[in-house]
Amino acid sequence: MSNLSVDYQLAEDLQPPQVLASDSLPSESDVTKWLETAFLHLALQNEIALCVRVVSHHESQNLNNTYRGKDYATNVLSFESEIPDFVESPFIGDLVICASIVEKEALAQNKDALSHWAHMCIHGFLHLLGYDHIKETDAQEMETLEIAILEDLEIDNPYVIK
Repeated sequence: MSNLSVDYQLAEDLQPPQVLASDSLPSESDVTKWLETAFLHLALQNEIALCVRVVSHHESQNLNNTYRGKDYATNVLSFESEIPDFVESPFIGDLVICASIVEKEALAQNKDALSHWAHMCIHGFLHLLGYDHIKETDAQEMETLEIAILEDLEIDNPYVIK
């Protein structure tokens, strides 16, 4: 057991019509398992808390537009905590994942839906830990970590197109 605490939330407007092909969302235990695997793979020692919120297309688009100036829904948004450094808190931030986008991507990429959900959770978690993919070298480092963590979960490399 790690020092990881996950607050899993489903948006109120996430009704069955929002859930697409697989007609299922990951459970809290799925999300916790994926993030615990990342936590352990990275050999993190400190206590970490985060929120994972699964949202509708509308909420994702609104947040992406408000905070990134991009007027479309996206698969995952990472919001780092704005708690000042002098305040001790394990909270590192929020992951906001759009159910309909993740489902559509999984279908379009011929991937198992829950495997794609795992990838999005791990990808967002790495962002909250300070990883980025703007520069090519940083992208390679982040993708290598994602692939290794997913391998720990017996999930195929998400960057290999089938």
